Amino acid sequence: MSGHSKWSTIKRKKGAIDAKRGKIFTKLIKEITVAARMGGGDVDANPRLRSAVNTAKAENMPKDNIERAIKKGTGNLDGANYEEILYEGYGPAGVAILVETMTDNKNRTVADIRHFFAKAGGNLGESGCVAWMFDKKGLILIDKGDISEEELMDIAIEAGADDVLEDDEVFQILTAPEDFNQVVENLEQKGFQPQEATLSMEPKNTVAVTEERPARSLLKLLGNLEDHEDVQKVHANFDIPDELMETLS
Repeated sequence: MSGHSKWSTIKRKKGAIDAKRGKIFTKLIKEITVAARMGGGDVDANPRLRSAVNTAKAENMPKDNIERAIKKGTGNLDGANYEEILYEGYGPAGVAILVETMTDNKNRTVADIRHFFAKAGGNLGESGCVAWMFDKKGLILIDKGDISEEELMDIAIEAGADDVLEDDEVFQILTAPEDFNQVVENLEQKGFQPQEATLSMEPKNTVAVTEERPARSLLKLLGNLEDHEDVQKVHANFDIPDELMETLS
């Protein structure tokens, strides 16, 4: 199981992210605003915006919120000027971590992220120090109750996906970045509404974290990063054995 998959599974089981829907909306509004600013407000002509809007709809964000975010991005409404910054570092047990942020105050953001890393016994590194350990992929999550793995595999591969993986509650469809929108559109045309559809950084290899203390510190670090209002996504190349995860719950 990839690091992203493991962290996604942990988040779903803990329910920590779902319990903070207001923060989810804040992060999505930032993504919609920046996507509209960079590629225009036409959802059909702007793949990044379309993906952000689809994710917002999957999270039941009100239509008015989505429309206001788009208008802020296109300049029709006043809004903050967000800057995208990628931070890289190492967490407990030498786990590589990528932190995608969107901020209007980078001094505040980097100070907070550096503090989180240091508190966990890790360290924030230079640009490029861990990015080479990840590949950019399209990631689409489909509820397992909607279809069998074999049926989904046939549909996804025909649409241009690279692979379909099974998780506890969802199927994960991986695509090349250039095929991502086509696969999402084909799935939607066949009646599937993805739980999540986004471009992700998938680890090439994972680090096995087998001791309780560094595992707890790592999960605390990842949770603190995810919970920060300026952090959009966190990617990490780790794996924790299921039996150890049970003791951490």
